[in-house]
Amino acid sequence: MTQILGISAYYHDSAASLIREGRILAAAQEERFSRKKHDARFPAQAIAYCLAEGGITLRDLDYIAFYEKPLLTFDRLLETYLGYAPQGIQSFVKAMSVWLKEKLYLKTVLKKELAQLGGCKPADLPPLLFGEHHQSHAASAFFPSPFQDAAVLCMDGVGEWATTSLWQGRDNTLTPLWQIDFPHSLGLLYSAFTYYAGFKVNSGEYKLMGLAPYGEPKYADLILENLIDLKPDGTFRLNLDYFNYPVGLTMTNGKFAQLLGGPARAPETALTQRHMDLAASVQAVTEEVVLRLGKSIQQDLGADHLCLAGGVALNCVANGRLQRAGIFKDIWVQPAAGDAGGAIGAALAVWHQYLNQPRTATGRDQMGGSYLGPCFSQGEIERQLQDLKAVYQILPDPDLFDRVAELLSQGLVVGWFQGRMEFGPRALGGRSILGDPRHPQMQSVMNLKIKYRESFRPFAPSVLAERVGDYFEFTGTSPYMLMVAPIKTDLRRRPTAEEDQLFGIEKLKIPRSDLPAITHVDYSARLQTVHRETNPRYYQLLQAFQRRTDCGVLVNTSFNVRGEPIVCTPGDAYRCFQRTEMDVLVVENCLLLKPDQPVWEDDRRWQEEFELD
Repeated sequence: MTQILGISAYYHDSAASLIREGRILAAAQEERFSRKKHDARFPAQAIAYCLAEGGITLRDLDYIAFYEKPLLTFDRLLETYLGYAPQGIQSFVKAMSVWLKEKLYLKTVLKKELAQLGGCKPADLPPLLFGEHHQSHAASAFFPSPFQDAAVLCMDGVGEWATTSLWQGRDNTLTPLWQIDFPHSLGLLYSAFTYYAGFKVNSGEYKLMGLAPYGEPKYADLILENLIDLKPDGTFRLNLDYFNYPVGLTMTNGKFAQLLGGPARAPETALTQRHMDLAASVQAVTEEVVLRLGKSIQQDLGADHLCLAGGVALNCVANGRLQRAGIFKDIWVQPAAGDAGGAIGAALAVWHQYLNQPRTATGRDQMGGSYLGPCFSQGEIERQLQDLKAVYQILPDPDLFDRVAELLSQGLVVGWFQGRMEFGPRALGGRSILGDPRHPQMQSVMNLKIKYRESFRPFAPSVLAERVGDYFEFTGTSPYMLMVAPIKTDLRRRPTAEEDQLFGIEKLKIPRSDLPAITHVDYSARLQTVHRETNPRYYQLLQAFQRRTDCGVLVNTSFNVRGEPIVCTPGDAYRCFQRTEMDVLVVENCLLLKPDQPVWEDDRRWQEEFELD
């Protein structure tokens, strides 16, 4: 029985996964345990969870797989700095101090950390193997996919050298076809605009995507004429005169600011129409790149299926456009498409490629709904709640679903904690905050009073899989909330002449459809189809809500406040519940109402505990 531990770490979103005989048993990000968002440190707690889930120790493993090759990254850094010398001396000194202390000796560091975790000597550890960054992305996209053969496109900021790569996946093989190398990167172009708009790189890209529909792509031609040379086949090169990221300490430079008409926005300051137009523009360019690549890949390979991974694959608006273009029969996106998913990809690459183990696609993906994290027994939950002096009642399933549906229909906001925690950045009904999508104020209430985040950020709908066509112009499934689709025309509400004069954030005040809380200003929604097979409890709650309201949709956002990782334990959930204006908390069969709870005396405010994203 072959058991493989996969690890991604030391850049952002450290994670671990456990593969047994090619099956994904467990996967989790370190941030969920450490409570430090995007935690990049050695994922000791995530590894400990995976081993416990498998009922094994480190010594029981056959292989440990790391998701990239650090020496190739070091080679890229040296070559880049030499190419730009004498520019970038500050950045060079800063980077080299980290590399010479630790990263250059990563194999030794990893063995030391693993031995300490396992209570053994480094010599007693199983073999430690290193895959390439984009190979790990490609393996995470193809091997768990429902396809026997597919084109595999990986797009991110940068791996060792690759920023965009194409692979041919067939049976148990992945063949690299071509790649675009650093510093030419679609992910870094998007991150440059994220930085310029005053958001945090590697965190705020979601905000830029959410801001884009409030603007017009007025700068798209300017970007295409000056910043990126986009070929008809979708390949590209960036004009590096405008960027500082190759050797600098910022993403953009003065020439970039001059081109776009002003300095970068300071974080937390007012957003203007110009920022919204810039977001719309880089989003439009990103979608154009993805569409052109999709068309040329299909023409060159004749592929019916496409798999996506890498950070750019989390741009669900671009994914939705690619899906609606009908270029491929089907598209599958790895739900943990960023670096965390590399932990799964590295382990699966060892199983299928290094060990040459066979693979047979079943027509269903192997991610199990991405519910790969910890779960808690009813006894554990009650102990944690009692330790926190929480007041709760226990309801059997039929009564629980009916009662929660009733509370949701009354406009209350519900924290929903059920089963195994999700792997990846999306809450999918395991660690979610839920609301009634028909409620016209639900978006602003959840943004400002529950999540404490920017009012413009949209919320996603969870919809019963068999009813998706009743609400959205979408066919197929979107179980991982990685596709954006338009609301059906007959559900839309057209703005009045007076409302049509509003612009920017003012557009938020206009109800756009019969489901205003999940309808973005461009009549789109980032949807999640909910399936009985992968999340029966969430499915039953949606059914109960539908019986009560004739609406098969709920608002679903991640169970956390701004800057906090998604909650992991019942204790995390209760603290988040008490710190916010959430009305109801449901932890498995325990129902908690806010008015029943004792006064919450917190020694630290969440704003001080969690750094703003």
